[in-house]
Amino acid sequence: MEDATTIFGIRTVIEAIQSEKNIDKIYVQKGLSGALAQDLLSLVNKEGYNVSYVPVEKLNKLSQGNHQGVVAKISPVKFRELEEIVQETLENSDQVPLFLLLDQITDARNFGAIIRTAECCGVHAIIIQNKGGAPVNADTVKTSAGAVFKIPLCKVDHIKDAIYYMQASGITVVAASEKTENTLFETKLNVPVALVMGNEEKGVSPSVLKIVDEKAKLPMFGTIASLNVSVACGAFLYEIIRQRL
Repeated sequence: MEDATTIFGIRTVIEAIQSEKNIDKIYVQKGLSGALAQDLLSLVNKEGYNVSYVPVEKLNKLSQGNHQGVVAKISPVKFRELEEIVQETLENSDQVPLFLLLDQITDARNFGAIIRTAECCGVHAIIIQNKGGAPVNADTVKTSAGAVFKIPLCKVDHIKDAIYYMQASGITVVAASEKTENTLFETKLNVPVALVMGNEEKGVSPSVLKIVDEKAKLPMFGTIASLNVSVACGAFLYEIIRQRL
C-alpha cells in the first residue's frame, strides 16, 4: 500500500517545494541556522507549509541519512482545489452536494476512519487545513482501506475560508457540536450540506461555531460525555443519507 515518502536535506526539500511536490509536513530542527537554512525557512513561511520545529532526536528517527536538520513528508495523494471541486459538484444536477470539513482532527487513524466512512457515504470532498491537522501517512492510508485514493481531498489556509466559500455557493454549513439544543435528527439535511467535525478533545473551534449556519448534536444517554469523532461523523453522515433517501 502506498505510503508518504520521506525526503531529507535542506537543498532536497527546497527543490521539492520549488517543484510543487505534495508536501504534507516539514520537520525542522530547533535553532537551525545558516544561509541555506534561512532560504528554506523563508520559502516555507511564504508558501504556508505545515511545519513542526523539533529536537534533532526526532529527525534522527524520521530519516536514515544526513538530514541537515530538515525532514519532509510528501503526501501519497494529490490535493484538489476547493473551488474546482465545489463547482464540479454543483454543476452535476444528479447529486445533492455533501462536503466534509475537518477542524483540526489530529489523529491519523481517526482521519483514515473518517475518510473511509465518507467515501462509503458519497461525500464529494473532504476539506482540511494546511496546518495543525493529521497528516496523510501510512496510518491514514491503512485505516481508510484505500479510500484516501478515491475521495477528493482539499487543503485551505483556514476552515473558515472554506465555510465562507460554501455559504456563498448556496451550501448549508452544519457543525457537529454539543453546544446546542438542536439534535441531528431535528436538523434539515436533505439540502446541499457541508458538515464540520471538530478536534478530538476540543470539538469545533469557537470561531468556527460563530459562522456556521446550523449546529447539531447527537443525543447521549450513557455516562460518557462524547463519542469518538470518527464514530460521531459516521452517525451524522448516515442521518444525512437517511433524510435524502
